[in-house]
Amino acid sequence: MALRIDRAGLATSLQDAGRRGVAHLGVPPGGAMDCLSLALANWLVGKATGATAVEITLTGAAMTFEARMAFALAGGRADITLNGQPVAMYEQHRANPGDVLEIGAVQAGCRIYLAVSDALQGDKIFGSASTYASGGFGGHQGRMLADGDVIATVGREEPDKRVAPQKFHPFLNKGWVLRAVPGPEAGLLDKASRDTLFTEAFRASQRASRQGAELDKPVLTLGEAARMQSGPVFPGTVQCPPSGKPYLLMADAQTTGGYPRLAQVIRADRHLTGQIKPGDTVRFMAVEPEEATQILREKNSLYAELFGEDIF
Repeated sequence: MALRIDRAGLATSLQDAGRRGVAHLGVPPGGAMDCLSLALANWLVGKATGATAVEITLTGAAMTFEARMAFALAGGRADITLNGQPVAMYEQHRANPGDVLEIGAVQAGCRIYLAVSDALQGDKIFGSASTYASGGFGGHQGRMLADGDVIATVGREEPDKRVAPQKFHPFLNKGWVLRAVPGPEAGLLDKASRDTLFTEAFRASQRASRQGAELDKPVLTLGEAARMQSGPVFPGTVQCPPSGKPYLLMADAQTTGGYPRLAQVIRADRHLTGQIKPGDTVRFMAVEPEEATQILREKNSLYAELFGEDIF
């Protein structure tokens, strides 16, 4: 039993909830760029929220089911068809052998997650099958999927039919507000740039990947003493290189960095960063650490109604 990739698109890969406890080895957490959409897709097909799924970026993809299985999609908005017939997101569907799923270009957001009821088989490293292409391990042969790849699956019982209630659907647009705690080197910005960081809208440039996204306008100015030793960084860290263009780190980011850390996107909002695409605008809203903790509790409590567990 298998899923055949007919058109892989820009950056399609196997991803799950990622790796934990290996940063000291220089290995990032990785995993799905949008953990909420991953969880929703998996829940719809009756699987654990962090199970392996297919992450599809921007340009869409096409694949053929080589066995009967249930499937569901969540995340960015796109035109999706099964054998030419429209398919709705956030609800479960059934596919038969030979059925062709076509996912068009993402119109809102950046990434779509395809979960299937069968167990997708990927290379597990450090307890995760997530693809870390920069390191060449995990997923399918340690790389992004390519046209003609065949992903082996292990059959499971078909799950009960599910539809995700509207209130749990992620909100997508082209203007993102990310709550963030000021970073340890935010004071290295000049006064005007410190004001800009939490008041102006930045634009996401074309320079974007699973490692991070450059925000190219407006440009910030660092003070003359803006030098620091390398320190720990995480997904959601906002760094400022000498160019003055903030760089928002993502799931596959390095584990240490030598650029000033201006802010840290709070854990409850980090999944939103995975849906930012080039041309979108991003605003940072400053919050205190205590607020970040409370927001996280409230968001986990909301989604626990559906998942029965914390996912953020």
